[in-house]
Amino acid sequence: MADITTVEEAAAGATPEPPSHPAHLKPLAGGALVLGTIALSLATFMNVLDTSIANVSIPSIAGDLGVSSSQGTWVITSFGVANAIAVPLTGFLTQRFGAVKVFLSSILLFTLFSFLCGQAPSLEVLILFRVLQGASAGPMIPLSQTLLLSSYRPQRAGMALAMWSMTTLIAPIAGPLLGGWITDNISWPWIFYINVPVGIICALVTLAIYKDRETPIRKLPIDWTGLSLLVIWVGSLQIMLDKGQELDWFGSNVIVALAVSAFIGFVLFLIWEIYDEHPVVDLTLFKLPNFTLGTTMLALAYGMYFGSLVLLPLWLQEYIGYTATDAGGVLAWVGVFALVFMPFVGRYASLVDTRWLTSFSFLVFAYVFWMRSHFTTGDTYWEYSIPTVIQGIATATFFIPLLGIILGGLPPQRIASAAGLSNFVRITAGSFGTSIYTTVWNDRASLHHEQLASHIYAGNPTSDSVIQGLQQGGFSHEQALGVINRLIDQQAYTTSVDEMFRLSAWLFLAMIILVWLVKPSPRSAPSAEAAGAH
Repeated sequence: MADITTVEEAAAGATPEPPSHPAHLKPLAGGALVLGTIALSLATFMNVLDTSIANVSIPSIAGDLGVSSSQGTWVITSFGVANAIAVPLTGFLTQRFGAVKVFLSSILLFTLFSFLCGQAPSLEVLILFRVLQGASAGPMIPLSQTLLLSSYRPQRAGMALAMWSMTTLIAPIAGPLLGGWITDNISWPWIFYINVPVGIICALVTLAIYKDRETPIRKLPIDWTGLSLLVIWVGSLQIMLDKGQELDWFGSNVIVALAVSAFIGFVLFLIWEIYDEHPVVDLTLFKLPNFTLGTTMLALAYGMYFGSLVLLPLWLQEYIGYTATDAGGVLAWVGVFALVFMPFVGRYASLVDTRWLTSFSFLVFAYVFWMRSHFTTGDTYWEYSIPTVIQGIATATFFIPLLGIILGGLPPQRIASAAGLSNFVRITAGSFGTSIYTTVWNDRASLHHEQLASHIYAGNPTSDSVIQGLQQGGFSHEQALGVINRLIDQQAYTTSVDEMFRLSAWLFLAMIILVWLVKPSPRSAPSAEAAGAH
């Protein structure tokens, strides 16, 4: 079951650390081992939960803070971008301060900023604390693996990681359900407050068990210039995507400035990282065709996958009338097949050509999005949910084969860098995908609204009869027009969401061509040891 871990590392955004077992550390036993495993797993669960728990709460957050839902998606993207940027720093921080100190600091800061997110009085303040929350969460997942592996005997490492990795499967499923229930029955700040007791408990248990198990410390240079350029171009591009619609895109000097900043920052980042002796990101990996193709497919596929996870509950709540709980329930069905099939895929993936598994995954994704492209406002709960159930099959066969393509054939000393870079690209693509999906959705809906509204005018027999019928039902003329406008909105946004899903279906089909440009590797599915650079 050791092979299961690779998919969870990808799913959770972890940067695999060498699963070393320092000679001065003995494996834990008894209650200490059980409590240590629970604390590390809970920290991971809390971290991954926060990537999805806010998805169904965006309408409530936006309404309470007086902003639009499209602006509210910053709550999701800001966390993802900050988390992605922090991932490359994990190795440096660990070697500079020690894994235990960095892990404890990560938990405590994450807990503090979770509390402050719940206290935020405005969207701007909430986004600031989400950025800090995402940045502090960066080292948490890879270091939880490092500490876990130091707690078990080497021959039990696979089993330990398989148990740990199940938390990263359960958390994204529980996120929409828990977030929806809390939003509907308590209030949205509690989706952040629930991290506080969990974080404090995890920190106390970790301190008690691991305080004398610190990893070796040595001073290493850090590429501050590369890191600064990374923050500039990723941050500028994300803000441009999020604010573009609101500011009329390139008609705004702010958007033009952000675009120029992103472009120049990206070019300078590429030049600096290629020639720096200790780059924060090893860009020479892109010289390898399989790594480049695999990372490109991972970014495109995950961007569409995560963008749909944000778009679907937004549409269900704003235009179908679903509660946050019901919208979360629709998303949660992805876990049925994912939990059943992932262990088998992880165990037997090495027996099958990764190109066939990846092609199968993309084909199922395309079918799922094609089903969603036929959604109407009158569909039942199960008609909305069945595609999500089927999506679990695609999810189960998605991460492991792609990670096999990305990491297959690499020497052990480059595994950690390759996994870290590919996961940085994946997390960033998820944030970009969210912005692109919501922006295009709103733009297309505005176009459809204009086209539909053009048929509503005085003298049109159909529209006049509808208005007269509403007035006979007790509505004023203005109220009748408001009802009609709401119906037009509903149809416009439904048509737009169908278009987004249809486009995604065709893109998934097109990516199958990229799959077969990959050269087969003798190491088609990396083991847990390979993923950890063991």
